[in-house]
Amino acid sequence: QVQLVESGGGLVQPGGSLRLSCAASGSIFSINNMGWYRQAPGDKRELVAVITSGGSTNYVGSVKGRFTISRDNAKNTVYLQMNSLKPEDTAVYYCNVHSGSYSYWGKGTLVTVSS
Repeated sequence: QVQLVESGGGLVQPGGSLRLSCAASGSIFSINNMGWYRQAPGDKRELVAVITSGGSTNYVGSVKGRFTISRDNAKNTVYLQMNSLKPEDTAVYYCNVHSGSYSYWGKGTLVTVSS
């Protein structure tokens, strides 16, 4: 079993920055893709950013140029640096990790962008 622990969410003013972290632990054989999703109230969960085991990244259009995903393979940790935050970025952010044929989810961390 794999456990994912997210941290770094909170309240920030528009234009501010936050850095999310997600550490994976447990019976990890090998980790492939790592990613961040978000879900705003009343909306579907959407992919925000993903990073492959080789370091290739992909982002949803609305965050390109503002968010950066990275990973530390030695620590089994994925990060999401969020800059120039907007009120529409307000959501619960979920970490997702693929290991073998399994997909694991964190419990989510709330990001609120408001003045």
